[in-house]
Amino acid sequence: MFSQSPYVCRMEWGRRGAREAAERGDIIIIVDILSFSSTVVSALHFGAVIYPYPPYGNGKQYAKEVNAEYILGRAEAAKAGKSTLSPVSFNEEHSKKRYVLSSLNGAFCTWIASKAQALFIGSLLNAAAVASAANQLRLKTKANITVIPCGEQWSNGGEEEDTLRPAMEDYLGAGAILSYLEGEKSPEAEVCMGAFLQAEPKLDALIWDSGSSRELRERGFAADVEHCSRLNVYQSVPILKDNHFVLYNGEL
Repeated sequence: MFSQSPYVCRMEWGRRGAREAAERGDIIIIVDILSFSSTVVSALHFGAVIYPYPPYGNGKQYAKEVNAEYILGRAEAAKAGKSTLSPVSFNEEHSKKRYVLSSLNGAFCTWIASKAQALFIGSLLNAAAVASAANQLRLKTKANITVIPCGEQWSNGGEEEDTLRPAMEDYLGAGAILSYLEGEKSPEAEVCMGAFLQAEPKLDALIWDSGSSRELRERGFAADVEHCSRLNVYQSVPILKDNHFVLYNGEL
């Protein structure tokens, strides 16, 4: 009932949506604008290698196992002068270096859906490019496409409450990608795409004043928000292979 059949292009929220899309055999596009998706896209643009890891495991031990550096939180990394979840912390110096990146939303959704036949990372930064890759792969595999805006987590939710907080920036990022996808869209996908098309003329201003953005800006990371709000500046399309992201080259 809730699989959005028989539509080619679908939109589902968060961890549950990611798991069910993977179980259906869909092509999956994970969208976490502030900041997991934007960080992965930016890091791979500069040639870094990223291993996603869920937030409740031992990320530092996993990093040792895969011979990578565990990415620190923004404040801790800033003091140490190291890479962080902040996408603007990556540059040419990080080419070919390996990192483990953990996050509550994007990395967690990726881990849950890691057995999908194809899992892409999408953001505003690469919206057109990731949609083009998914379109090409769908023609080869005949699989449907599900775009997953990850959302955020309420920090003070009770045990009996749903902790998912739908995030406007993820919804608009998913809508941007959907606007470039080919194939009949579910009603959920149509409405998501419509939200983006309505917001596009003032996209950066809307994201700038969103709750997620205000949280980052108050912590001193306004540059992250500005960077993540840019549309179609990278051609980099990360796809998950062997537990890490590589640039998609047209082959699974």
